[in-house]
Amino acid sequence: MNLAPDHAEVLWPPEKTLFPVRQVTLAVEPGDHPFHLAEREAAARNWREEVSRNPALFDGKIVFQRRLDLQEGTICGTGHIIPYSTFLWWRSQPAPTSGFHLFAFPVIVSSDGAIIAVRMSEHTANPGQVYCAAGSLDDGDVVDGHCDLLGNMLREVREETGLELAADETDDRLFASHQRRRVTIYQFFRRRENARELVERIEEHMRGEERAEIAGAIAIRSADPSAHRYAAAMLPLIHWFFSGDR
Repeated sequence: MNLAPDHAEVLWPPEKTLFPVRQVTLAVEPGDHPFHLAEREAAARNWREEVSRNPALFDGKIVFQRRLDLQEGTICGTGHIIPYSTFLWWRSQPAPTSGFHLFAFPVIVSSDGAIIAVRMSEHTANPGQVYCAAGSLDDGDVVDGHCDLLGNMLREVREETGLELAADETDDRLFASHQRRRVTIYQFFRRRENARELVERIEEHMRGEERAEIAGAIAIRSADPSAHRYAAAMLPLIHWFFSGDR
């Protein structure tokens, strides 16, 4: 699959599979994304409908890719800052032909081999979905004109779960998967606590939040895709992690 149609054909691994990458470099340029320019009126109408259904939504600023390349194991991207409302409109398209959404999953692995994920609260944009504590890259993740992918992961985990991930908990290896112009980057963080201890710590953090983004913590122990209401990007991860392919 070619994710950068304005460049020479680039061979990406098949969709819905996990593959290693050496690094990810995401530049953020000034100006508007072409999709936002073309669709901002439709996005504004859609936002009014979204907020009427879910008043808790917030129209922040996120990074949305204009182009993505995969060359010799390195993913390079060029993106722009867009309103979250524009992204929600893009996400609603059955087969988008412009733009790419790249986001990162910090994969927390307990000492007894479970993946620790969260179930999103009903007032969020992904109600009931189960995935690694994560969020879109936003304007606060841009440092010197580039996205700080690790900083985004550490912040999202801290905000949603209360856990502080440390550099010595990861081997710095990166993996990726892609599907329908969505690219997920995975980095593993191996904790000393077992699954029960991690879930309890997250639930304790939730009790201190008035309007928590998450409705619960989950210890995943199998590749069964029907065990939870998984976000699409979780399926390549659990298949790879629990099937023995690694």
